[in-house]
Amino acid sequence: MVTNFSFSLLLSFICITAPFSHASTLRNTISTARNDGAVSVVLWCVAKNNAEDSALQSALDWACGPGGADCGSIQQGGPCYDPSDIQRMASFAFNNYFLKHGLTEDSCNFDNTAALTSLNPSKI
Repeated sequence: MVTNFSFSLLLSFICITAPFSHASTLRNTISTARNDGAVSVVLWCVAKNNAEDSALQSALDWACGPGGADCGSIQQGGPCYDPSDIQRMASFAFNNYFLKHGLTEDSCNFDNTAALTSLNPSKI
């Protein structure tokens, strides 16, 4: 019983941090030029807290389908699949799409269900 609980905690930790890991952080870094040099900003694309579940599901379906996000981990049977937490699954897909499509505001919209944040989601 303890083994199953420990394994479950490990999977939860991996699923929470996987789309927002250190490697992801390096890829999420956007550099902007300023008079005094370059400034790096780390951004993540996450589901908005106030987005309706049905809108998140539609955006998630698009991101994982025609959008081409790598959603294997959040598909049924995947280690991060949790149909009771649409926010986390949508954030996983949205950030993956954001990384693949240029780290721009346009690549983090999803019909206004997503937003950019500088707060690391794995630390919240």
